[in-house]
Amino acid sequence: MKTKSRLFFSYIFLLLACGTLQAQSSKPKMIPSGKNAERIISAEKLQGKIEFLCDTLFHGRSTGSSGANEAAFWIVRQFREAGLMKMGGKWSRSFGVGDKAGHNIVGFMPGKRAGLKESYVLVTAHYDSHGMIGETVYPGADSNASGVVALVSLADMFARMKELGRSYGGNLIFVATDARERNSLGAEALWNDINSGQLKDPVSGETITPAKIQNVVVLDILGSSLSPLRKGRKDYLIMLGGSGYKYQLLNANNSDGLNLDLAFDYYGSEGFTEMFLSKIGDQGVFSRAGAPCVVFTSGITMKTNKVEDDALSLNYNVFKRRIFLIFHWLTKVL
Repeated sequence: MKTKSRLFFSYIFLLLACGTLQAQSSKPKMIPSGKNAERIISAEKLQGKIEFLCDTLFHGRSTGSSGANEAAFWIVRQFREAGLMKMGGKWSRSFGVGDKAGHNIVGFMPGKRAGLKESYVLVTAHYDSHGMIGETVYPGADSNASGVVALVSLADMFARMKELGRSYGGNLIFVATDARERNSLGAEALWNDINSGQLKDPVSGETITPAKIQNVVVLDILGSSLSPLRKGRKDYLIMLGGSGYKYQLLNANNSDGLNLDLAFDYYGSEGFTEMFLSKIGDQGVFSRAGAPCVVFTSGITMKTNKVEDDALSLNYNVFKRRIFLIFHWLTKVL
């Protein structure tokens, strides 16, 4: 009798255990929050990276110089550590700049791989600056070490989300462009690679055509608070272009508690807004080619492209929040 009782209770226990396991397995998996990505970025880390790129070792990062090459090697290391993939078996895509060579650094992060309808978002920032004039080094902290540090930080943030099991619909191509200060020859070379079918998806092997480019996001001058939109608001950000994405930026700004002061034109000027989008900078190359293009910036200041554009001139707490907002915006538009 005791044996039968033990068998009966063992049977009941197994049924209950199986029921519990089934209930646990039927629970929906938790989707990791983007706040997890924020935790790997700090104002101190951002400042350290800006100071590094502005060191005299880089001599102002003029295209074709040893300093620019050192900066390119550093960006490759950042891309590799973020788990990005090479495109065409290499990180660097070279192009001619007079009698010198420029180098675009390209890394790929796949999305959910939707099949025949793959789309791609290019996130770009130029890493060259004005270099040296005589013995004077132009550090180029805001223009555009800030954009480069934002670029590699975004790659790190998306890598963190991937580690946690989160993926997004579109594919991301991170590009540090060279030769912006040489008539944006790097951006031109990048678009020529796409237009001529030279850029291949490293997962599928398919050609990335202009029609598959969902958006080009340009990060240019992002670290300063010296040109606020309104008096007393140092925490601001300007997005130019991409009017269809305005709602997503406002939503990310509010829902993620960043509450930056936002503008969707260049200080209220229609003429300057048009000029920044289509006539100057890397975004001019993409816009004139007909690519949908968005620019994020904190605006030109009295220190832009001067010796005073150094690491100490940036506002790192606001810079960090700008990166967070761009990250959350990207997660909504991918």
